[in-house]
Amino acid sequence: MYNVPMKIPKRIQPLVDDGLVDEVKSQLMSGKEASVYVVRCGETIRCAKVYKEISQRSFKKATAYREGRKVRNSRRDRAMEKGSGFGRDQQEKVWQSAEVDALYKLAAAGVRVPEPYGCFDGVLLMELVTDDEGYVAPRLNDVVISPEQAVQDHQVMMGYVVKMLCVGLIHGDLSEFNVLVDESGPVIIDLPQAVDAAANNNAEWMLTRDVNNIRDYYAQFAPELLSTEYAKEMWALYEKGELKPDSKLTGEFKEDETAADLDSIIQEIESARAEELNRRERLKEATEGVDDSKFNWAEPQ
Repeated sequence: MYNVPMKIPKRIQPLVDDGLVDEVKSQLMSGKEASVYVVRCGETIRCAKVYKEISQRSFKKATAYREGRKVRNSRRDRAMEKGSGFGRDQQEKVWQSAEVDALYKLAAAGVRVPEPYGCFDGVLLMELVTDDEGYVAPRLNDVVISPEQAVQDHQVMMGYVVKMLCVGLIHGDLSEFNVLVDESGPVIIDLPQAVDAAANNNAEWMLTRDVNNIRDYYAQFAPELLSTEYAKEMWALYEKGELKPDSKLTGEFKEDETAADLDSIIQEIESARAEELNRRERLKEATEGVDDSKFNWAEPQ
């Protein structure tokens, strides 16, 4: 088995110096906002997600995702709003801490996400999700499933989205590329752009995009899912304050018969256009990433 340690990346070196990481085994992938490495911490194999500097990130429309994010320090908050050098630095820190905060919050809410172990100067240490043989778990996009399994896993994912919304969060970039599949089912990953459902004006259409991305993917295996309207059903209950973590959803929704809101229609058209561009970008990035899933990194825990 190929198991030669690679050169330690500059951003991970401080974690090695502090004894948090003992060895960097390989680069797992490189994406639009971060690079992920397989690392050894003592006897345990984990992931180290290294966030890219803002000048290197290609993540589009970050401002739309940051809307509504606040910090406790009013000076920092004002600087972030003004976009000063200090404010941009603080915005980066908020962006980097958003994922670890979301991971802790969602795990407590019963959503399956990688277990976080802390964020250190822009490097997030977290659980390496593996399959039952110890290989890196595949993304949902790389898995072929039966119609019955598709319906079951889709229901699980809708339950996770509901639980996320009940704690005030929307993934914001959920798709088959941001879900891993291990022996117990789907695991949601990549949350630095998590949206505050109550404070972000884009929350509803981001939720709709997330839910419909997942619906459309599973519908490749179970076409009957295309007729479901879980996003509209969730949001209607959420706005009424009636959405609960264990709410029993039907996937059915009756549209309001009142006159259509032209602005909303235009926004939906623009959102659909933007989503198609995002999907093409994700597909391109998926083929560019470095994937070491063929290597078995499992070691005795």
